[in-house]
Amino acid sequence: MSYGEGEAWLVTRYEDVRTVTTDRRFSRSAVAGRDFPRMTPEPIVQSEAINLMDPPASSRLRRLVAKGFAPAHVARMRVRTERVVDELLTSMAGSEEPDLFAHLASPLPLHTICEVLDIPEPDRLRLRQNALTMMNIGAAGKEAAIRAKAELRGYFTELTARRRRAPGTDLISSLATAREGADLLDDDELAVMAMVLLITGQDTTTYEIANLCYLLLTREELMTAVRERPERLPRAVQEMLRYIPFRKGVGIPRVATEDVELGGVTIRAGEMVHVSYLTANRDAEKFPDPHTVDLDRPSVPHMTFGWGAHHCLGAPLAEMELLAALEALLSRFPGLRLAVPAADVRWNTTSIWRHPLALPVRW
Repeated sequence: MSYGEGEAWLVTRYEDVRTVTTDRRFSRSAVAGRDFPRMTPEPIVQSEAINLMDPPASSRLRRLVAKGFAPAHVARMRVRTERVVDELLTSMAGSEEPDLFAHLASPLPLHTICEVLDIPEPDRLRLRQNALTMMNIGAAGKEAAIRAKAELRGYFTELTARRRRAPGTDLISSLATAREGADLLDDDELAVMAMVLLITGQDTTTYEIANLCYLLLTREELMTAVRERPERLPRAVQEMLRYIPFRKGVGIPRVATEDVELGGVTIRAGEMVHVSYLTANRDAEKFPDPHTVDLDRPSVPHMTFGWGAHHCLGAPLAEMELLAALEALLSRFPGLRLAVPAADVRWNTTSIWRHPLALPVRW
């Protein structure tokens, strides 16, 4: 790969990806401290992050964090999210150059996760810029990525320390005081967890809102199907999440802790293994006619939010935001369409994420 030492296996079939992400013989924690093959010049992940933990160590943290995304919490957040969506769409309606990315996809997830974490308004854009800098794939951005990572770490170290001393009603305070038996998150775990929640809570959802909107705006039959039968939208969102490649490659690898036979080959102990959720989502053995968006497809879980011990804990929040945004958008702008030819839409080329940079629309 572009960065890191050595090579890695790439696992692409749905069942093989499921094996690697659930089999204890493949370890995330064994990656810590290694210059692993990757897409970015500076590793995005923090060494103490839950992303680099294996069960059972990760299970404790996941149970603590999951409490912040329980159905009752997400339902309460939906009320606030719907209000924000309405305000953003009102602003877009009054704009001379309405852009779905700038007016909806970009601000909504950042606002939502910052509300959940109670990040002060003046700090939000700077934190987002640091997160974006960490995702760049250009070698020239390595030093900037290192600085951005350090600034985010320092910010959340200070913020979580304050919340631990004086807890509020936000998710960071909940994590600071939540117990699993006698366990509490230690200071480093809490700071890194808050940092991970900010990054994953706004980046992926921003790009998925944009990608789903682009797909609907360029596939008239899909737009018509969900407009005429809005009750189909939740299922349509799941199928579109399966279909859309939301990033350009792979994330954090695992290390085989012993020799493992997989897919007809032997992966030796100590070798790096990347999984591709993108290709797993297009595996014809699991999804017949996988390159077609089929809103009546029998329900098979997609892997867009990962799998196994590292399935995204914030997936319920992301799905809620996607539905709230699309429901309001389709209801409020029944004549919504692209204002430029689809071929003229510009796409991100500088980071690991795949998404349109702008979606100019009219109605």
